Amino acid sequence: MKYTKEITVYRTCVCNINYHIVFSTKYRRKALNQEVEISLKEIIYQIAKDKDFQIIEMEVGELDHIHIFIKAHPKYAIGQIVKYIKGISGRLLLIKHPEISKKLWKGHLWTNSYYVETIGSTSEENIRKYIQRQDKEPKSNSSH
Repeated sequence: MKYTKEITVYRTCVCNINYHIVFSTKYRRKALNQEVEISLKEIIYQIAKDKDFQIIEMEVGELDHIHIFIKAHPKYAIGQIVKYIKGISGRLLLIKHPEISKKLWKGHLWTNSYYVETIGSTSEENIRKYIQRQDKEPKSNSSH
C-alpha cells in the first residue's frame, strides 16, 4: 500500500478510511500512568503494524481513556480493529504491568464499549449536496 496525505492507494481500491476511536479503562480507573502509557502506545503501534492499519495520532487522557486516530483498509470492520487493540493491549499490559490489576476487578483493563467516528476529508453536508446534484439522465455524446 502507498500512503498519501488523504487518499490511500491499495491494489484493489483507492480510499480515505479513517476512524477516531475512544475507549476507557474498566470503572474509569486511573490506571494509565506515564510508564503504562508508554507501554500501551508501543503495543498499539505493534498491533497496527501486525494487523495492517496505520496510527495517525494517539493520546491517553486523564489516565483512564485513550483516543486513537487510525487509517485502515475498508476490508477491515472497525469492530474487529477495536477488538484487536483492546484485547491484545489489555492482555499484554496486565502481563507487563501487573500492578494495574490492583486497580481493577476480574482482570479486565478495558470497558466493553467504545466510541467510534468516521473521519474523512469531505463533510457530510458536501456529500449530500454532491449526491443531490447528480444528473438523472445519462449524458449523450451525440448532438441533437
